[in-house]
Amino acid sequence: MEAPDLAAVWLTLKLATVVTVLLLLVGTPIAWWLARTRSRLKGVVGAVVALPLVLPPTVLGFYLLVTMGPNGPIGQLTQAIGLGLLPFTFPGLVIASTFYSLPFVVQPIQNAFEAIGERPLEVAATLRASPWDAFWSVAVPLARPGFLSGAILGFAHTVGEFGIVLMIGGNIPGRTRVVSVQIYDHVEALEYTQAHWLAGGMVLFSFVVLLALYTFNPARRKAA
Repeated sequence: MEAPDLAAVWLTLKLATVVTVLLLLVGTPIAWWLARTRSRLKGVVGAVVALPLVLPPTVLGFYLLVTMGPNGPIGQLTQAIGLGLLPFTFPGLVIASTFYSLPFVVQPIQNAFEAIGERPLEVAATLRASPWDAFWSVAVPLARPGFLSGAILGFAHTVGEFGIVLMIGGNIPGRTRVVSVQIYDHVEALEYTQAHWLAGGMVLFSFVVLLALYTFNPARRKAA
């Protein structure tokens, strides 16, 4: 592979790693709330989280572009505090990818939390464990398969993004050009050999991800 291809691969891995960490930090409290709450807003919040599953990436990308643009609320805020505009930057890619991959992390973790049930937490409470202690010492270890699935799916989904990264990041070499965009550029230039190398790598990566998901996730292995 040539230098531009390697740069795209490195940027993609960097983006996926940062986004996966953010998704776990943001998605865990959302998943816990959705698994435990009896609020009437549960359906609304769950639907908002799941929107990227049904919305075309270009639709979500368009509204994020408008929101983070010079006339959008986030764009005006970032300009006011001296950060400039987020579109066509790596931080902008991180934000867009976090929104787009959110359901792939929240839903597996939420399902894992719901599968725990009330009994283990009630036992922890009788042993005078605080809610915080019960969460970290009981809920999180029992929900480990959900965290594993969420992290793998979030990482893989970020690696495979195209529409939303193109809308928010554009096609700037070394800054926002990820593997999916690089493949598109090769195909557009009729450089099929280079496109085959990158596309084949993506196919192999996807297979390894699914293999890991079904091998190391006990619930999925049992269902299979």
